[in-house]
Amino acid sequence: MGNLKLKGKDILKIGYPNNQSVNIALEVMKRNFATKNIHHVKSLLKEILLNPENYEKDLTFGQIAEALLSSKKTEKRMLNTNRASFQIFGNNISDEAKNQLYTALKLPISTQGALMPDAHSGYGLPIGGVLAVENAVIPYGVGMDIGCRMSLSILDTPVSYLDGARDKYEKALAEHTKFGMYETHKSHIEHEIFDRDTFDMIPILRRLKGKAIKQMGTSGGGNHFVEFGEVEITEEDDQIGLPKGKYLGILSHSGSRGLGAEIAQYYSRVAAEQCPLPKEAQNFAWLDLNTHLGLEYWTAMNLAGDYASACHDDIHRRLVKAVGGRVKARIENHHNFAWKEIHNGKEVIVHRKGATPANENELGMIPGSMTAKGFIVRGKGNPDSLNSASHGAGRAHSRGECRSLFTQNDIKKELKLKNVTLMGGNTEEAPMAYKDINEVMNAQSELVDILGTFQPRIVRMDK
Repeated sequence: MGNLKLKGKDILKIGYPNNQSVNIALEVMKRNFATKNIHHVKSLLKEILLNPENYEKDLTFGQIAEALLSSKKTEKRMLNTNRASFQIFGNNISDEAKNQLYTALKLPISTQGALMPDAHSGYGLPIGGVLAVENAVIPYGVGMDIGCRMSLSILDTPVSYLDGARDKYEKALAEHTKFGMYETHKSHIEHEIFDRDTFDMIPILRRLKGKAIKQMGTSGGGNHFVEFGEVEITEEDDQIGLPKGKYLGILSHSGSRGLGAEIAQYYSRVAAEQCPLPKEAQNFAWLDLNTHLGLEYWTAMNLAGDYASACHDDIHRRLVKAVGGRVKARIENHHNFAWKEIHNGKEVIVHRKGATPANENELGMIPGSMTAKGFIVRGKGNPDSLNSASHGAGRAHSRGECRSLFTQNDIKKELKLKNVTLMGGNTEEAPMAYKDINEVMNAQSELVDILGTFQPRIVRMDK
């Protein structure tokens, strides 16, 4: 790779003002045009200087244009004294999680918020937190695992096979699922997502493309899983299109892997630089969607969400190929994301960090734990929850508490009691680490209707 011999004084000679625009221009050109001729680079910089307004929305040069058009100093943003309106669903929620939401509701951009019944404290917005803001996106409000999601495939295979041919299903999970930072598949499919020009438009995405290809079809560590289980449809629904009864299902929970994590880290840092806030609100730094960086993050976030979905498609494809059967229905929903939606007659950006979209008639899957039933749901579109529901049972104990409270023996007893086989996993994800999923579902009867359940039988997690 070449090394562009461009210096700040060269940019000043072109006529750039002696301010932040020089450093930004230097960084952008070295990042994107390291192998190009210096005369070509200077002519590009001259063109941007002469007509910065033509480049405002350009994903490569927008930052330079913005710096030229605005030489405003970065001023510390203040919080409002009053909170925006909010609703809390469920009782078993810590004060820490509530206080995190209360701080978010004081941001000058906030319009409404909600806490789901599985809520617990996180970084910035709590897990189970929903926040609507005006024309901005908060990287930490989206979360570190962008587009993390649930995906359920319902097969035409008799559910009795889970007991009768358990070895076959265990073998499929052992051979065709990969977890954590280092496990990858030997062969990779050609997926349309890697043909998208978005990967070439934003430098961080260009750098991460190789990692994304390598990690395709793999799952993260922590609470991510792939499992075979027993689906029971208790209410018929046209979208699912299956009669009441029991079916064999594949359920997976994972996100956008290293791609999403690095996008989140980079833009959280950039947002903090652009948007200084009081100490208690530092993790709520936002990017204005009218700015180049806001547009850049929004584009990267959406790509990471599509990539997470593609990973689940690949996981399910590999497993169905290994065990046989046909997919009769598929239900997928994501959290850790931001959506443009209309609420109270106005377009807002809704952040759901560990919360499931539950618009009217929207299908979703809310898991329990490695031994507890999860629920297939249909959203009611409740405006008080910003059309949201919980994304799971929610933690009753932190990961640190689990390490001291539970042993592998405790987990084995619980698994045996519920007839569940566990491959991998650790005490941090013990079934006892989670709230009672039935209590959580009772607390959100105004948010979703229950159409069926999923009982895990063979669970694979990171070691």
